[in-house]
Amino acid sequence: MQTSRHSTYSVRSTSSRPSAITRASGPVYKASSIHGGAGASRISVSSSTRLGSGMGMGMGMGMGSGAGGLTTSVQVSGSGADIMGNEKFAMQNLNDRLASYLETVRNLEQANHKLEIKIKEALEKSGPDFRDYSKYQAILDDLRKKVFDATTDNARLVLQIDNARLAADDFRVKYESELAIRQSVEADIVGLRKLIDDTNMSRMNLESEIETLKEELIHLKKNHENEVMELRNQIAQSGVHVDVDAPKGQDLAQIMAEIRAKYEKMAQKNQEELKAWHESQITEVQTQVTQNTEALKGAQTEHHNTNSNWPT
Repeated sequence: MQTSRHSTYSVRSTSSRPSAITRASGPVYKASSIHGGAGASRISVSSSTRLGSGMGMGMGMGMGSGAGGLTTSVQVSGSGADIMGNEKFAMQNLNDRLASYLETVRNLEQANHKLEIKIKEALEKSGPDFRDYSKYQAILDDLRKKVFDATTDNARLVLQIDNARLAADDFRVKYESELAIRQSVEADIVGLRKLIDDTNMSRMNLESEIETLKEELIHLKKNHENEVMELRNQIAQSGVHVDVDAPKGQDLAQIMAEIRAKYEKMAQKNQEELKAWHESQITEVQTQVTQNTEALKGAQTEHHNTNSNWPT
């Protein structure tokens, strides 16, 4: 009959703490336990330590550590008489290793505590200084008020400039309109002067024609009288008495006078009509100029009143 025995020895230590180093050091908690069993014999020694740092170490025989926690385990497995023969030695070895490990943990805790104290002192020495700026608050408020006032004045000036620009545009439009009217009136005056010159030239031509007709009439009258006298002399020399019952001729001078009066009347009428039309045009232009001048003065007065009433 063959008997087989299996024993397992386990030593476990666990340490759990965040890896970051804080200014305040927390308490350290330790827990140790040893368990043993018969049959498949199992002895377990565990130690749990809560550290204030994230440091770790590694040991042989299956012992290991991590950044977030420190865990150490030792497992020894055997069978039968080998395990029974070395059980005492293994237990002693494990206890020695456990004591060494716990001593290392205590040293690390002390080093961590000293390091935290140094960090705290360094932070207190090199920390930012707090300065009281409340004494500058009144100056800042005054500067803000000045900036606001300057901005308001600037906006008011910009508005006044815009109003002045609009008024200048209106005056420029009115000036251009008045200038166009003036140029039109001057063109009408030039046309009227030309018409007057043409009328005077026509009148002079008519007067010249009248004088020519008068001279021609006088010449014809003399020729007629000479011919009548020659005929009478011929009749008298021939001894023949001839009574000519001819109607009395019209007076050519009277006819010429009537024609002259008629033409003079027509010329005077044309001259009066032209003068009246010219005067009416001048009166109309003067009326328009007066109205435009009054409108311009009214606009200037309104602009002056607007600038006077505008708040400064």
